[in-house]
Amino acid sequence: MFAVIKTGGKQYRVSPQDIIRVERLSSPAGEVVELTDVLAMSREDGVKLGQPLVEGARVAATVLEHCRDDKIIVFRKQRRKNYRRTKGHRQHQTVLRIEEILAEGEKHTPVKPASEKKPAKKKAAPKKAAAKKPAAKKKAPEAEAADTKDKDSSSAEEKS
Repeated sequence: MFAVIKTGGKQYRVSPQDIIRVERLSSPAGEVVELTDVLAMSREDGVKLGQPLVEGARVAATVLEHCRDDKIIVFRKQRRKNYRRTKGHRQHQTVLRIEEILAEGEKHTPVKPASEKKPAKKKAAPKKAAAKKPAAKKKAPEAEAADTKDKDSSSAEEKS
C-alpha cells in the first residue's frame, strides 16, 4: 500500500511507517497532520489515480521534528570586475512519520505511543560492617626515643 502526495511543491511516494523530510510545516512537533493533496494511491483493491487529486483521500502523518537541511554554497562572480560573493543557505525542513493512508470516508485511528516502562529501582544492598582492625600497640615514649637514637647511631656508623 502506498500513496503519492504533494507538499511543498514536491511529490513523495509514501507508505505507512515511512519517515520523510518535507519543506517546513507550521505544526509543532508531536502533532498529527493530514496531507490532503493525494495524487495517486494503491491499496489491496487496486490503484486510484487522481485527476489531479484523488477525491477524499488523505495521509495522516506525525511531526517528529523541525530541522535544517545541509548547507548550500551560493557563489556569485563577475569576471574581470574583481566581484566575488559567497553565501550559504540552509533550508528549513520538517521530519514526518507516515501513520496511515486513508481513502474517502475512513477515519484516522490515533496510534497510542508505546508507554516506556521505567525499570524498577533496585534496593540498595545493606552495607557490610567494616572489619575492625586491631589498633597498633603504642610503645612507651621512653622506648620510642631510645629506638630513634639507636637508628641514628647505626646509620652514622654505616656512613663512616
